[in-house]
Amino acid sequence: MLLAEIARKARVSPATVSRAINQPKLVAPASLARIRAVMQQCNYVPAPAASRRGPKSREQERRRIGVWFVGANASNPSHNWFHDQLLQVQAADPHYRVDVRLLFTNSPDELPRNLANEDLDGIILQGMQPSPGCLKELGNVPHVWFMTRRSADYAGDYVEPNNEENGRMAAEYLKAHGHREVAIIASDPDYSAIASRSRAFTERAKELGLTVHPIFGRANPGVSYLEIAPLHGESGALVHRLLDAAPGTTGLYLPADHFCGSFFRALREAGKQPGRDFDAILGNYNPVIYHNLDHSPAAIDINLSTLIRKVVDHLLWRIDNPTVTGRIGVLVSPRLLTFDPAKTSTK
Repeated sequence: MLLAEIARKARVSPATVSRAINQPKLVAPASLARIRAVMQQCNYVPAPAASRRGPKSREQERRRIGVWFVGANASNPSHNWFHDQLLQVQAADPHYRVDVRLLFTNSPDELPRNLANEDLDGIILQGMQPSPGCLKELGNVPHVWFMTRRSADYAGDYVEPNNEENGRMAAEYLKAHGHREVAIIASDPDYSAIASRSRAFTERAKELGLTVHPIFGRANPGVSYLEIAPLHGESGALVHRLLDAAPGTTGLYLPADHFCGSFFRALREAGKQPGRDFDAILGNYNPVIYHNLDHSPAAIDINLSTLIRKVVDHLLWRIDNPTVTGRIGVLVSPRLLTFDPAKTSTK
């Protein structure tokens, strides 16, 4: 049985299942009890660490890497997601022998205070783009940009989701399901991933002959959707804007899923029902968010576990090949997920 299936039945994330297997002391007692009950119900017994697949006799040298969250508060627990995902990857494949240190700065103009003491082999950059001065101060420390907010003139290596493919895939899905008027719904339209997905969606939808309505919240609201979800009032405002500006719209694309529960609730309060009045597709798939929805919209999985593998692999390669010049970019394709009404399987 896959970790993802256990996670779904226990109403937790796959990373939490991984921690329950490998580091149970880090899991909340209630969650741990649910996970173990599901494992027992399904007769699932994790393999002993010594017998898991992967090389045993010639272990790769353990690397010490940092994940630098630029412009982020260290007290925010949401930034544990990278470490959680990496634990899941390491549980499945011992090849990823790395020690991870999380680093934080409030500003892109400063280096982490403890950077000099960490003796890191390489750094993964996440969050805001560091200033040119900070990048220069990194000196010869290998580093790779990951996921978000990379500007067009960033000169270093990067690994990120294929956001343009995400937007095109959403437009093609809605076209295939018979929608002629579609809308993009976003609470933070200037966020780089959302902007890229929205632009690609609009271009592809127009190529397919669809009428597109952009329904956006405030530009640059001052917080990242990675740190805080919009209030229900903001979702209500987006719903009212949608119904006023495009009352005939039946196909909805939400390039980010962080506010979809609040948004769908506001639609219900306005008298709109999924399947009858609208069909939605989400540009991200977070199982914890998804399985708390009251219906099962299509979703586009950005393949976060693959992204984690790719960025770690590329950083390890860059550590071993520091003199190779030129910028290397890696894009990871998303995949379309559709679910049955009972939320029990994917097609």
